[in-house]
Amino acid sequence: MIAFLTGRVTARGADSAVLDVGGVGMSVRCTPSALSRLRVGEEGTVATSLVVREDSLTLFGFADDDERDLFEQLQTASGIGPRLALAILAVHSPDNLRAAVATEDTAELIRVPGIGKKSAQRIVLELRGKLDPPVREESTSSGQGADPTTTPPANAWRGQVVSGLINLGWSAKDAEAAATAVAADAEETTDVAVLLRTALRKLSRA
Repeated sequence: MIAFLTGRVTARGADSAVLDVGGVGMSVRCTPSALSRLRVGEEGTVATSLVVREDSLTLFGFADDDERDLFEQLQTASGIGPRLALAILAVHSPDNLRAAVATEDTAELIRVPGIGKKSAQRIVLELRGKLDPPVREESTSSGQGADPTTTPPANAWRGQVVSGLINLGWSAKDAEAAATAVAADAEETTDVAVLLRTALRKLSRA
């Protein structure tokens, strides 16, 4: 198992990054919170999980071991694969996810594109009692583990938020509208993870 990667960030997209690890470019599919900590040209570290398929080897990257462990636990629920598990962690921080499962709050779970009522009920049924209790206070304004010294430049967030929403299954039109709707929030923070979660909440309520 590849538990983590540390290397110089050579590229960063809406949902992935490339790290130069000993001269080898490692492409990693990342959560928004992991991407928010990576800067092109600087050294970065991500916790990782390797998903092996017959026709592919895919590395998924996370802000910390906690996110990675939840990613793997989510896939023990019926019908939840790596792509959907990553989408869940794009919408919910680890503690918010634990709280939703513990309180059987399926309304929070169906905010995730691709998660319907039955899928949410199945996640609660199969994971309730298996996840650790929430351990950190969450704030939608400050973001999970957000580091104010590593936020992207003003306006750089918009393209990443739009691309992230499209990759999660929303149309380009809806993604652009959601990005416009969270523009006011960008005056307080340009952390892409925070803004993406805010945009997803607005879309789910629309």
